[in-house]
Amino acid sequence: MISSASTSDSPFSDAIQRVLFIASNVHVYKIPPLTSTKGYLAAHWTADSNKRQIFTARLRVLETAIPDSDGGESLSTEILLEDPATGQLFAGAPYTDAGAVEAALDSGRFFAVRVVGDGGRKAVLGIGFEERGEAIDFGITLQEARKVQGIEVEAGRKGMTWKKVAEKELTKEKKDFSLKEGETIHVAVGKRGRRKEEEGIMNSYEDKALGTFSIAPPPPYSLKAEVGGMMPLLPPPPSVLDVKTQRRRSRQDVPAHAASASDLGFDDGEFGEFQ
Repeated sequence: MISSASTSDSPFSDAIQRVLFIASNVHVYKIPPLTSTKGYLAAHWTADSNKRQIFTARLRVLETAIPDSDGGESLSTEILLEDPATGQLFAGAPYTDAGAVEAALDSGRFFAVRVVGDGGRKAVLGIGFEERGEAIDFGITLQEARKVQGIEVEAGRKGMTWKKVAEKELTKEKKDFSLKEGETIHVAVGKRGRRKEEEGIMNSYEDKALGTFSIAPPPPYSLKAEVGGMMPLLPPPPSVLDVKTQRRRSRQDVPAHAASASDLGFDDGEFGEFQ
């Protein structure tokens, strides 16, 4: 069994400890050394019917706040693997940097944890959660711990206490988005105003276009042509009977052939005075 250099029993009497996460059944594996720079594969741990599994532990993420001389607290976070029946510590992993816990490449339920034993000896153990939800909560807890302790956030904030981190956040320059005196905000609601503006532009364009193009006005309309306030109607076309009657009348009006001089009492001029 690997004993941790830091246990849940803090040597400081005024230290405040808080449990950030707890899982009842977490499988612990003795994993082979890492041979690839890509990362760990959980399939190698669970091969041969979980032959590499060595323990089923209770996992706790414990945060310890120790008061300092400045009036703040020095924070530390530790991952504890304990016997679920007795609560005896099996292994502990101080969470001082993001590399202390690495997620497996082929599964979201498995992690490689770097534990620290007596004398500072280090070893890497594999852990596996039975439920995916527990693994997600575990990852979120470590993410929040990194933010509080300043791990992978800002190099200048690493190791800062809660009070100092809060004071630095408050002293950050804040942007002033308030309106100055005399400033106003114009808000266009919907597309109604835009449509009116577009219609005004089109009307202006049409007026300019019509100003350069002229058409002769229509002939004046005479009011005398109106009958009872209405436009005069065209006469209907002639019927077939009317056409035949008109033709018959035109034939009767044609005069007979012209009378001759003899018919009028004159001779034909053969022996007349004009011979």
